[in-house]
Parts: sequence; C-alpha cells; structure tokens
Amino acid sequence: MSGEEPSPGGPKPDKERQILTAVLALLGDKGIAGVSMRAVATEAGVSLGLVNYYYSDKMGLIAAALRHIEEQDIAIVAPEESAPPVERLRSALRRVADREYLTTEYLALRLQLWSLAQAHPEFAEINTTAQKRYRSGLATLIQAARPGVTRAEARRRAADVDVIQNGIWLTALLGLDRASVRRSVRRCEQIALDG
Repeated sequence: MSGEEPSPGGPKPDKERQILTAVLALLGDKGIAGVSMRAVATEAGVSLGLVNYYYSDKMGLIAAALRHIEEQDIAIVAPEESAPPVERLRSALRRVADREYLTTEYLALRLQLWSLAQAHPEFAEINTTAQKRYRSGLATLIQAARPGVTRAEARRRAADVDVIQNGIWLTALLGLDRASVRRSVRRCEQIALDG
C-alpha cells in the first residue's frame, strides 16, 4: 500500500483514520498552506514515516480528504430502507442542516475544499464527481418519492436543491439563524416533492 492513496470506500485502519482526521483539521484551520507531511504527522501523533506509508505526498493527502468529504455527502442521501420513500427524501434533505454540518470548523473545511477544487485539475475532478454522485443520489430519492417524475425532472430538482443546500452552508458562517435554516430546508422539500 505504500505510496498509494487508500481506497475511498473501504474501512480505514485506525492510524490511517488518525492521519485523515489530521489532514481535515489542518485544512479547516490553516488551509492548504498548513498541510505538509510533517504537520500532518505531528497533528495525528504518528511518525512521518507512517504518513508516507499511506500517502506519497501532500497531493495524496488532500485528495484523500476530498474523497472523505465526498463519502460524507453520499451518506447524506443514502436511503433509510425501512422508511417510506417520501420520508427517506425528507430525512436526507433535513440531514444537510444537522448541527454537525453547521459548525464553523466544518464549514471552514468545506470552503477550503471547494476552493481547492478550483486550484488543481485532480481536485476539480474529485469535486465534480462528488457533486454528480450526490445529485444522482438525491434525484433517485426524489424519483422514488414521486414516481411520476421523469429522471430529467428529478435531476433538475436535485440540482436546484443542491444550490440551496450549498447556500445554507455558505451563509451559515455569517450567523444564519436556525429559523432561516428551517425555512430553507422546507423550501428544498417543496422543490423536491412539488417541483
């Protein structure tokens, strides 16, 4: 495994998870300039050699962070199989406004990762793929909740919802109140369910 990035979907060993957590913390706190192999080792409390075992360079560390956030996004729209389709959709739409996603630390990390997508083609590709997967998952939930809606219409609704959700996250840093967040989530539900 030395010199390669970890597989994005598989379980991560504890030390690898520590390293990834350190990358995310440094990115959110100090931006890309704060991420180096040595800084990550220090933050994670592991040896530099171990960081090098899992990741060949700084680019690999950042790519792994982007992929980790992608997996979190996909988990937001992962269906709760036991619930009826409309409730699965509503639950996914409400998850975006969970307190864990509205913290300054998480939002600062998101802003860093979004800006990184503009800075390097590999990061842009990871970000674009993640956004497509998220919107596709959301469109699938919409279509399950509203079977009469075409796939194209479900994708359009998912794109509109995604824009509002990203707006919630961006403006939450400005001190957006919870009532505004709730109204925005309700608007997402209207778009998804009623068009």
